[in-house]
Amino acid sequence: MILSQHYLSCLSQASYLIGDESTGRAVVVDPRRDVGVYLDEAAQHGLLIERVIETHIHADFLSGHLELAARTGAVISYGEGAQVRYPVDLLKDGQRISLGEVIIEVLATPGHTPESICLVVWEREGNEAPYGVLTGDTLFVGDVGRPDLLASAVPGSAGPVADELTAERLARQLYRSLHEKLLVLPPSTRVFPAHGAGSSCGRQISTETTSTIGDQRRQNYALQYINERDFVAAVTEGQPPRPAYFAYDASANRELHGLLDESGPLPLGLDEVLARQQAGAVLLDAREPANFAAGHLKGALNIGLQGRFAEWAGDVLPRDRDIVLTGDAELGKEARIRLGRVGLDRVVGQLTDLATVFSDNPGLVVPSSRLAPAQLAKLLEGQDDAPQIVDVRSPSETAAGTVPGALPLPLAVLAEHLGDLDQERPVVVYCASGYRSQIAASLIASVGFADVSDLLGGYSAWTSAVPAAP
Repeated sequence: MILSQHYLSCLSQASYLIGDESTGRAVVVDPRRDVGVYLDEAAQHGLLIERVIETHIHADFLSGHLELAARTGAVISYGEGAQVRYPVDLLKDGQRISLGEVIIEVLATPGHTPESICLVVWEREGNEAPYGVLTGDTLFVGDVGRPDLLASAVPGSAGPVADELTAERLARQLYRSLHEKLLVLPPSTRVFPAHGAGSSCGRQISTETTSTIGDQRRQNYALQYINERDFVAAVTEGQPPRPAYFAYDASANRELHGLLDESGPLPLGLDEVLARQQAGAVLLDAREPANFAAGHLKGALNIGLQGRFAEWAGDVLPRDRDIVLTGDAELGKEARIRLGRVGLDRVVGQLTDLATVFSDNPGLVVPSSRLAPAQLAKLLEGQDDAPQIVDVRSPSETAAGTVPGALPLPLAVLAEHLGDLDQERPVVVYCASGYRSQIAASLIASVGFADVSDLLGGYSAWTSAVPAAP
């Protein structure tokens, strides 16, 4: 048997290839959109990918099921109840898929979503215990899947559908799925989840990407609540905001859509870049914050490629506008692929020869304002001209304290709340360490705010430099 985990740290997303070496048959579970890694591994082991199994309809990334089906002819499968607009082979609770010696048993585990399934993997028919279980977004290492994401997708709705999607009802289903389907597996059963630390699909996910049922039974905070009512309260209260792009990706994963273009972006000269910007395109600079702050094309947004690039791009980039990359040209292809992983496919080109453009056109290049904690503290002493302070951290982070007077606007929802800020007043943005704040500051500046700064070193630098801060 082959069971390989493919982990994308930038999205905290895990996918799997399961193959039977005796027959050469294989399946891929929860694939990312750039599917070459699975094709390469299958070729290396002489495997034929015959099925793509989705543990649920994903919201945090655009899945690669269409790409794999197009390149291999594989059948696409979901659990019963999945409503998608392309041909699928739905899998029933208890159904067993034979790859030869290797058996995959389907468990219906609603809770994170109504159609969620887990996949128990047996090395051979008749073994006393399974090798492992792919738990999707039902069970993570250290956490369980959020039951509130679908509820937050239908604000203000009413009727039977909305009733089925309430966080409380889904949490009750999740409790039963965990206790009646997963925790009854042998303690030695390996756990292979769909996400790791940093994913918005959970709140306390571990940095470990595998575990066992026994370890999770002992160590996972959510599994310590034996009473269903206490479990429901624990997993529904205090969850961070649902990232804005989740609704788009969840909808796109239900539909037929264009396949990922993995070629490099079209090279564009400065005149073409400026013309496209004038026509409404977003300029995206994927260099690191310090390089962007030293100088960038006016109006460009900064999302550093080395961070959680795709997720943050999904949070702040509009879906209805073209994207022109204006950072280092050698990063263009990687940036395009990573944008495509969250469904941002409208990359129309890449600025060429960045250094020459900057040296020959100084009037088009602007720096970013970055403040040290002491500078911000001095500005806050003013009565009439004190800046608006925006905290783009998550609620779990702000619970430990904020800069005095800060307005909490998590990066995941900032683009929807720019109207809450006064465009005539200075704005200072901060996060935990200074990465997200540069994204936020560039976004705010790009819509016309004239005086925008970010706090160097973030809240950790503030608390070190200004001990009296609450």
